[in-house]
Amino acid sequence: MAISDKMRQTEDGMEPPTSVGDAEGMKADAAERSPIRSGLHGRLDAIRATRTGRLTLKIVIGGIGGVLVVAGLIMVPFPGPGWAVVFAGLAVLALEFHWAHRLLEFGKRTLAAWMAWLGRQNWFVKAAVILVAAATATAIVYFGVKLSFGVDLVTEAQKLLRL
Repeated sequence: MAISDKMRQTEDGMEPPTSVGDAEGMKADAAERSPIRSGLHGRLDAIRATRTGRLTLKIVIGGIGGVLVVAGLIMVPFPGPGWAVVFAGLAVLALEFHWAHRLLEFGKRTLAAWMAWLGRQNWFVKAAVILVAAATATAIVYFGVKLSFGVDLVTEAQKLLRL
């Protein structure tokens, strides 16, 4: 056995597939080398075993995660799950991108610190935070409808109440 053949052997003594077209064999070997990683991460490792799989996975994960983050950021000012969708998009992006993982961890730490601070406050501060959040959401919806559709919700409500 030549030195180059020894260098091609893996740590467990198995030789990797030598054929460029043997992608299935490479996926199986990658799955065998990581017995701890099963389920989703095991499948992702198997896809990452080939150059085409790595690139395709980055594109697909980037597209899905990017759409989720952008949709969540659009939903943030409106009542609903805006921040939850942003965090879900970052979790998807964190499967492939280290920067997204760091940003997700920063967001989780910041949210935990905010919730801990709010939990230590008295009922007056908690009520003030809720009122400010409700007033902000109301203003965003009001001006969003008025500027987008030209409908003044206050005058429409007054017309309905006069009936």
